[in-house]
Amino acid sequence: MTRPTVGRLRVDGATLHYEVRGRGPLLLLIPGGTGGAAAFDGVADLLADDYTVASYDPRGLSRSPLDDPEARQRVNQHADDAFRLLELLSPGAPARVAGCSSGAIVALHLLVTHPERTERIVAHEPPVVEALPDAAEHRALLARVQDTFRREGLMPAAAVFAAGLRRPDQPQTGPGRSETSPGSDVPGDTGAPGDAGAATPVAAAAAEGPVGPGEVPSVTELPPQAAARAERTMADMPYFLGRIVPSFMAYAPDVDRLRALSDRLVLAAGADSHGELPYRPAAFLAEQFGTELVLFPGGHTGLTTHPAEFGELLRKVLGA
Repeated sequence: MTRPTVGRLRVDGATLHYEVRGRGPLLLLIPGGTGGAAAFDGVADLLADDYTVASYDPRGLSRSPLDDPEARQRVNQHADDAFRLLELLSPGAPARVAGCSSGAIVALHLLVTHPERTERIVAHEPPVVEALPDAAEHRALLARVQDTFRREGLMPAAAVFAAGLRRPDQPQTGPGRSETSPGSDVPGDTGAPGDAGAATPVAAAAAEGPVGPGEVPSVTELPPQAAARAERTMADMPYFLGRIVPSFMAYAPDVDRLRALSDRLVLAAGADSHGELPYRPAAFLAEQFGTELVLFPGGHTGLTTHPAEFGELLRKVLGA
């Protein structure tokens, strides 16, 4: 793995940690969930053959502290952070951008607000549930999650959240799969220590394999690097579930504007997550726009489970 160049960028209300490797036109990778710059380690070296690859810890997560730890989180502010990184790393030249899960929501907003700075956007399973015809059902889910978080705490709320994201025919639990394991393909379960941020503490701790219902392996059982990332992920979980999820999943995209810009937008989903909630908005928008839904290997966490194949397809669609 190539050691990246590390930088810090001061933005409104936060200081961003970012990492850069490779050479060529800029490719900005936006992680979702509790993921950070390390979320894309599995594909960054591959992509660095063709691009200057930049990834970062979104504000409030890991190594990107907020000035006010209680500050409300908004999609437009996170998208402005991405824009500031583009201005710093690719001044005057449009860049390619790829985002996963909540990071894909940021990428969509970046496209509609700064189209002149974005040459091509890949949005992998953005959970923009407000775009769906049954959005009211998902608002009710988010209300249940937040109510459970307030009354019972993090883990019960994470379980309610994960259960609401499954296909109706998915089992609640099973051998090698729990309602909060990496196999549950939770939105935001796309990073450290998985593909761009683990959506639940169990998913984070289980980065190296499946866990059973309610089983949380000690991070000391993981390799040192994975253990460190798992610890960061678990520490960030209250922020993600309490502040990112309710704000980001209430975000209503500008569908008309996205349609007008759809020639530079790649809507993507996991081949194995058909019917799950994070899959549905990408599929719905692609149908609305008359564009192809690009299926990436694996499910919502395909970046973790199939990094080589995921990276190869990402390189292909970015260059299209």
